[in-house]
Amino acid sequence: MAAMGPLSYAFAVIMAAAVLAWLASLVTRNVSFVDSLWPLFFLMAALVYAASLPAPDAGALLVLLLVCAWSLRLSLHIALRNRGAPEDHRYRRIRANHEPHFAFKSLYVVFLLQAVLAWIVSVPLLYAVDTPDGIGALHVLALCVWILGFVFEAGGDWQLQRFRARDDAAGRVLDTGLWRYTRHPNYFGDACIWWSFWLFAAANGAWWTVFSPLLMTWLLLKVSGVALLERTLAERRPGYAEYVRRTSAFLPWPPQARNSADGERP
Repeated sequence: MAAMGPLSYAFAVIMAAAVLAWLASLVTRNVSFVDSLWPLFFLMAALVYAASLPAPDAGALLVLLLVCAWSLRLSLHIALRNRGAPEDHRYRRIRANHEPHFAFKSLYVVFLLQAVLAWIVSVPLLYAVDTPDGIGALHVLALCVWILGFVFEAGGDWQLQRFRARDDAAGRVLDTGLWRYTRHPNYFGDACIWWSFWLFAAANGAWWTVFSPLLMTWLLLKVSGVALLERTLAERRPGYAEYVRRTSAFLPWPPQARNSADGERP
């Protein structure tokens, strides 16, 4: 029951941030910036959880540092990517499906829904920051998984950003670097990040919080990540079907051989 206090405070903070973001969207008439707010929800929760400790130790500071590095990098990346762009096509579709009065409906359809999901996923962080017995082998494993995830997520985003800046990128398929081994290295990396936070929590006895990385992995695979993106990629990029044939969708794996008809791609 002691956990309910920090969980309740984190819920209140996240929901307040979501409402403020919704109010801002009424002015900008664009809800896309909720994507850059999403990782910040977890940083807010982690700070609340750490503040509930009598005296945060080295383990708590380590987890806070990892959450901060992941959250701020991803939030900044999304904000810069979307800067000056129109509302994302996903939200334009949601807007069309919820007219009239989408401006009001977006409060719960977009902002509060993501806030609640973030709060649920954040639960392992409450236990990850509390390391009463010090740092052990499972914490080290968790750190290794986090590093793997960060390399794939940040590295995949960086490689894709460089590719999109090329003059010949339009209609072509990125299949080099990390993208040679998985069609979605950034989503795979994000999943690893949340499995690492669960390992930190499990190392402190909270094995039952496994629902968090399971939920996040399901969202990445079936809802907001792989499945949603691949519905349109094959239509927009002629070489994508061949890329799908030879490249793992999620877990990194050596690619299959190219078909002889498959031409050079970046």
